[in-house]
Amino acid sequence: MTETASSSRHGPPVRRALIAILLFQLGIAVLLVMGDVGRDFALPSRGPAAPGFDRPTQPGDQTRRFDPSDLPAIRPAAPGSPDTAPSVPMPDRLTFELEGSDITLTGRIAEGDADRIAKQVRDHLAAAPSSAGRPRIILNSPGGSVGDALTLGRAIRDTGLATALRPTDICLSACPYIFAGGTERIAEDGARIGVHQHYFGENTLLPAFTAVSDIQRGQGAVMHYLSDMGVDPMLMSHGLVTPPDEIYLLTPEEMSRYDLTTGDAPS
Repeated sequence: MTETASSSRHGPPVRRALIAILLFQLGIAVLLVMGDVGRDFALPSRGPAAPGFDRPTQPGDQTRRFDPSDLPAIRPAAPGSPDTAPSVPMPDRLTFELEGSDITLTGRIAEGDADRIAKQVRDHLAAAPSSAGRPRIILNSPGGSVGDALTLGRAIRDTGLATALRPTDICLSACPYIFAGGTERIAEDGARIGVHQHYFGENTLLPAFTAVSDIQRGQGAVMHYLSDMGVDPMLMSHGLVTPPDEIYLLTPEEMSRYDLTTGDAPS
């Protein structure tokens, strides 16, 4: 794709996303200033609490409660594991495992995971015989460190590997940024991809203008990353209006519309 064509495709979405982010940041600035003025300030009620994460979604009803400790546990992925195999908690940091010819990354994204996992991926590719073919990166993560997710996503793009989600996998919060790093991106029917507002550092004791500046830098980095990966930055519009204790679960149509997925899941 030529530079002109790429600019034409991603320019308008970036401008729309910038407008949405600026409006969001203005609102955050007002709340932070009010919080500095009076510690007893409280946000107005947003109405009934969002349903639990395990409740089915449908278009227009896609926001669910988000508490990583309450998310479904995972089952061992070893081939031939019986359905009665006990589930295990989601790891506290990303784990690298081989499943057939694929690489599975499971768990929360902790600080420092990007460099560690990227090295494991590179070492595996260097040691694998040429006849083995190219593995996919399969994700199952509730999210975590945004910075590590962006770094690992770029590292995956550099390897030229595809990313994928199986029917029972989740990819929430910062995880979709790793998913976006795949040269091809498939989410099988049943997989859940979700976005929400992120924290970009500990801002609770900082002046309001400093906190908003951190948010601007973080959101700007995410926007540029998504554009570089070929994903429409308007994907962020759903996350910007979803608080950190909730998650907006994307429909398959939205995943396709924002170019987060690149094709149909295999039948």
